[in-house]
Amino acid sequence: MGNYLNPGNENFYKAINSEIYVDKTGLIKYTNKVLNTQQQYVCVSRPRRFGKSMAANMLSAYYSRGCASEQLFSEYEIEKDRDFKKYLNRYDAISINMQEFLSRTHDVAQMLELLKKSFFGNF
Repeated sequence: MGNYLNPGNENFYKAINSEIYVDKTGLIKYTNKVLNTQQQYVCVSRPRRFGKSMAANMLSAYYSRGCASEQLFSEYEIEKDRDFKKYLNRYDAISINMQEFLSRTHDVAQMLELLKKSFFGNF
């Protein structure tokens, strides 16, 4: 299992250093725009193998106060946005890879029990 609260930016660092990275920081600009509005809940859905984990890692690297990410984003579109530094690394972020929990269980009930134990212990 892993670190769920304020994960670092290592996964996003690996993504931007790969040969196939495509700048998707426009998602950050959109998310910043809807923060503190009725549309603040954003669902990142894509077809299989189309970058959901990368998008989640990017959002976590940008918002998480568990790391310093200004340099990572300095070459991408989001750096030009006027609100870039306003939200950068200012929030507690929780990152959960549901596939990690699904692969260790046989059904949804077991998965939820494993999630509960992982986060809250044996209450």
